[in-house]
Amino acid sequence: MPRLAIVLLACVGAIVLSQSKPPAIKIPFESYRLPNGLTVILAPDHSTPTVAVTVWYHVGSKNETIGRTGFAHLFEHVMFTGSGHVPYGTHDRLTEGVGGSNNGTTSNDRTTYYEVVPSNYLEDALWLESDRMGFLLDTLDIEKLNAQRDVVKNERRQGVDNQPYGMSDEIISGAMFPSTHPYSWPVIGSMKDLSAASEQDVKNFFRLYYAPNNAFLSIAGDFEPSAARALVTKYFGGLTQGQPVPRPTVSPVTLNQETRLVFEDRVQVPRLYIAWPTVGEKSDDRFALSVLDAITAGPRTTRLTKALVYDQQAASTVGTFQDTSEDVGQWVMIITPRPGHSLTELEAAADAILDKLKTEGPTAVEIQRATAGLEFEFVSGLQSNLGKSGTLADGAGYHNDPGYFQTEYQKMLAVTPADVKRVANKYLTKGRVVLSIVPMGQLNQASKSAESKPYRRVEE
Repeated sequence: MPRLAIVLLACVGAIVLSQSKPPAIKIPFESYRLPNGLTVILAPDHSTPTVAVTVWYHVGSKNETIGRTGFAHLFEHVMFTGSGHVPYGTHDRLTEGVGGSNNGTTSNDRTTYYEVVPSNYLEDALWLESDRMGFLLDTLDIEKLNAQRDVVKNERRQGVDNQPYGMSDEIISGAMFPSTHPYSWPVIGSMKDLSAASEQDVKNFFRLYYAPNNAFLSIAGDFEPSAARALVTKYFGGLTQGQPVPRPTVSPVTLNQETRLVFEDRVQVPRLYIAWPTVGEKSDDRFALSVLDAITAGPRTTRLTKALVYDQQAASTVGTFQDTSEDVGQWVMIITPRPGHSLTELEAAADAILDKLKTEGPTAVEIQRATAGLEFEFVSGLQSNLGKSGTLADGAGYHNDPGYFQTEYQKMLAVTPADVKRVANKYLTKGRVVLSIVPMGQLNQASKSAESKPYRRVEE
């Protein structure tokens, strides 16, 4: 056997061996619960003189109801307008004004707020978060609500309604899930629902979901645990526990056939979206689906990118991703053509590449490259205090285990070629949503245009 072949076989063997014994990641932390139900996570790290405070509420758009969507995201804005003992502007002055930062994010499943501040401002950050948890409604009136309602509406106009290709997520979710399914409506809500929300509607939503028993407080950085415990008790211990929070019933979704849609948008270039229903946070299949994503698109050696962008030069961009929510997921492929190439052509080419992968499975080298990239991304996300505090809160909120990142890391690196082949065949079936977004008046540019149903936007 030639020496080069021997070296390559040895490398493959080393790759398989290294995957069987992934290293451990250690983040020292402790977790406890206050009598009012608030879960507290403390992760001291004295390497930098900063501290991150994350408050994670187990509420997102899936907790809303038909006709009253967008509330969770609306509160992401309302929470920064001041509370009972914190005048408007104080939050920024005590974070950004001292060299730190603050922000919030909303998803289908959770809402988070955070501050990153110099260590000596930890008490201020805890005071700010506790005051809006316990006393936000003291200063929330219809004037404030209307102002933030208008801000959110404008955000929707800029990020969805008037953004090229901005309607894609909303169209795909609406086609993939039944209209009553909690994941069928967009996180940002609809203009109609935002306009219809009354002051009492919004306040009732807050009282139920933004209580200590539905929250996780995660602190990471330069602090002493004993001092942090005392501050947490001081500022959060007296807050009133809320009512038990009802959880929506979320059914898994499978599509028995293909749904083909075409949407006319103010764009210059058509784009193809294909989405398959997959799994949520609690399923181990999500790890293999993420590796499948890393094998198919990204660097020039990945299968779709190499074939469509570099070899055939038929596409200008190709992207895939496993979008994992708490209860459901989607595996999505997005392709933008080069001039002279159609969406129909690109769909057929991409399907052929995926079919070959489903038949043969990936190679050990492809798995190694994919998991190496995912490992780098995962570990990099834990380097900052904010990354650690958010990851610990995710583990506590989704899995009742702040240390779930250790399990996640091990399972990600343990994915095998057989795992990827199995999930590709299980989920990338004919049951999918195919959406073509085309320039105005160019319905014929859709992939398989004769089979694609025009999507009519509801004006609000």
